[in-house]
Amino acid sequence: MQRAMPLARSSAARRAASPCVASTMSTVARRAQASRFYGSAVSRAAAIRVCVAGVTGWTGRPVAEAVRQAKDLQLVAGVSRSDPDSYSSVAEALDAVPADVLVDYTHASAVKDNVVGAIERGVNVVVGSSGLSAGDYEELDASARARPVGVIAAGNFSLTAALLLRSAVEAAHHLEAWEVIDYASATKPDAPSGTAREIAERLAEVRPPAATVPVEDVVGRREARGATVAGSQVHSVRLPSFVVSTEVVFAATGERLSIRHDAGETAAPYVAGTLLAIRSVVGRIGLTRGLDRLLDQTSAS
Repeated sequence: MQRAMPLARSSAARRAASPCVASTMSTVARRAQASRFYGSAVSRAAAIRVCVAGVTGWTGRPVAEAVRQAKDLQLVAGVSRSDPDSYSSVAEALDAVPADVLVDYTHASAVKDNVVGAIERGVNVVVGSSGLSAGDYEELDASARARPVGVIAAGNFSLTAALLLRSAVEAAHHLEAWEVIDYASATKPDAPSGTAREIAERLAEVRPPAATVPVEDVVGRREARGATVAGSQVHSVRLPSFVVSTEVVFAATGERLSIRHDAGETAAPYVAGTLLAIRSVVGRIGLTRGLDRLLDQTSAS
């Protein structure tokens, strides 16, 4: 005897056949998987809850591991488009898991949207990605003050790079002429680097550099004099074998002073500075630019 076909599918079958519901179930499953991987967002009552965007990247991975190991910090979420244990976007992660701080080590094309998304959700931000302009930072500062949350951004979270920045600012008070040279790998897509941009903008707070021949008066190819960033000439070199190096050359009659920072082929130098920023950003309001501004806090603690 032939069995009659059911007139309607079961609710489970209908859910499986619905692309919308299937997508929702996939999101729920991914959130559950991420929760198991990163741990419960409420397992450490006193810890600062941290989400790392770019968690599988060159810097993001060791930063995430350092957060995981720190007793006063808790890694509650990670964002990566390629890792199934992580969320696919900052918005998805912050909507799913309570977080106190977003750390962004992503890409110049994504960083602004990520920071804006965190600020809109009342989450503090540590920005380690390059690609933001002075205008972007002004906009983010205003947004952060309106929420109110804190944002700490640095072109370089290495403590020795912060000392370079501090030393360059001091030198600018005594030497009136300088230029900045920015070295990076041949694959780095943005120029100048965040470190070089930050140095130029901080030096502009001291004074504009002296120029015997202004760029607009150069005879020949003006672009050979580099890009003018906040009044300073910045020269970006992109070649194999470089990681990130930044040099500020100061000059006076009969003498020169070169201050240079070279980064090796490991992300380890950036971890300590990033953890310092994570611990410092909670309770701040608005934008703080430059890891050097946190160094006095380090020495006092």
